[in-house]
Amino acid sequence: MRRLLDVPAPAKLNLFLHITGRRADGYHLLQSVFMLIDWCDRLHFDLRQDGRISREDLMPGSLPAEDLSVRAARALQAATGCPSGVHIALEKHVPAEAGMGGGSSDAASTLLALNRLWGLGLTRSQLCAIGLTLGADVPFFVGGQHAWVEGVGEQLTPLKLAPARFVVVKPSGGASTQRIFGAPELKRDTKTATIQGFAANDSREGSPGDRVFDIQAMLAFGHNDLQPVAQALCPDVGHCIQWLKDQGLQGRMTGSGTAVFAQLPQGTVLTTAPGDWMVRECSNMDVHPLLDWCTD
Repeated sequence: MRRLLDVPAPAKLNLFLHITGRRADGYHLLQSVFMLIDWCDRLHFDLRQDGRISREDLMPGSLPAEDLSVRAARALQAATGCPSGVHIALEKHVPAEAGMGGGSSDAASTLLALNRLWGLGLTRSQLCAIGLTLGADVPFFVGGQHAWVEGVGEQLTPLKLAPARFVVVKPSGGASTQRIFGAPELKRDTKTATIQGFAANDSREGSPGDRVFDIQAMLAFGHNDLQPVAQALCPDVGHCIQWLKDQGLQGRMTGSGTAVFAQLPQGTVLTTAPGDWMVRECSNMDVHPLLDWCTD
């Protein structure tokens, strides 16, 4: 095998995001449900025999030379001693500073693709361990399923979600994760929940691992603790939520960026948004498209 083309890297939405504490090392403890959606970056990988790692951007915009896909490739090389290299061509569709995990997903898809292209045979848990050194969200994308998330993002319990449609709105302004988490006014003491308590919010029967959860029940369960801080840093977050409200939709921020989303009932017709906003309708996925690219 010398190349892998059109490798997807799906974004995620946080159905809620609670900050429950802060560790001594500064990392925040959280609880959330991460959901995969069909808004994807696309990556193309060509094997290099000289051991070098290179990247080109196929879409407008500027990424750091050492973006997360390159860093993931270097981390995999370092962890395995693999002498092969790779050229990565990246189609960047998921917006930056959106809170949708675009860079982390690129890293995860790079780990999964190069594990195959380089013939390494690493297991999912081994790839997750490498991914965690790159970012707290990377193990979720390597895991490949919707998940109840705890710790700093590395404790994952897979969940099944009912199919649903969503509208995602990203204003032109951004707010970095570091600024949001570093804000002194950030609420960091939301009461810790349990997955069993969360499951009790959905009236359907069955254990959390077997149940197909209703999206509305999840949205009613929680909120995003980062939203007030993000709105202060980027007032357009509030404007996007109001635009959704004007159309009868209940919007909230996802993750630690400035994108907001709402569940989209069938037949909803959206009015025109301001021209510098990015608006996209999307669906949640069943599982990650690369779920079977490594063994558990």
